[in-house]
Amino acid sequence: MDLFNESTDWEKALRPLITKYKGKQHPLHYHNLYQLMVMVVLSAQDSDAHINKIAPAFFEKFPDMKALAKANTAQLTELLSEVRFHGNKITWLQEIAEEIKEDKNIPKTMKELTALKGIGRKSANVIMREAGVEPEGILVDLHVLRVAPRLGIAKGKDATKIEKQLMEKLPKDMWGEIGMAISFLGRETCRPTNPKHSECIVSNVCEYCLLHNK
Repeated sequence: MDLFNESTDWEKALRPLITKYKGKQHPLHYHNLYQLMVMVVLSAQDSDAHINKIAPAFFEKFPDMKALAKANTAQLTELLSEVRFHGNKITWLQEIAEEIKEDKNIPKTMKELTALKGIGRKSANVIMREAGVEPEGILVDLHVLRVAPRLGIAKGKDATKIEKQLMEKLPKDMWGEIGMAISFLGRETCRPTNPKHSECIVSNVCEYCLLHNK
């Protein structure tokens, strides 16, 4: 049932989310772009909380890209063995470090970031948002993948298609923040089960809320 269809002014409807969450740091506890890049690679199919837990010891030993480039597989495995799919991720990090070499060379464009192993559009959007550069897309993580269709602004379960629909319906000046804002909404309010409709600041435009609160 498409209650809102094309009639909803999504720019106006979702501005409150940006007002609430603008500038709020990503849940990964990073201190610079090097740390963020490493952590977004490690967090794929793992939890942010878990990566936050293992990160301090890792960055104490490998504080920058130059140090990471000199690390061997055994050293990395010792610190990352508890990370899901750590074998693949270690290989990706080694290739990234070998190519980038120093922190100052970390790219900040979608094309350059997604050319690196282990970094897709989601990770690139995160890095670009935190770097404060002009957005080229909208972050779609697991939370956005759930919340956007609930709202009624997008359909389907494919992250690339969801991102495209969001980009078509929202002005570019919202791209850099709206993905993270929807993600925070999903983490805090629009949970997979028992979403907190009464606490949601966009419940008045939410298709899911209207259907389930009749």
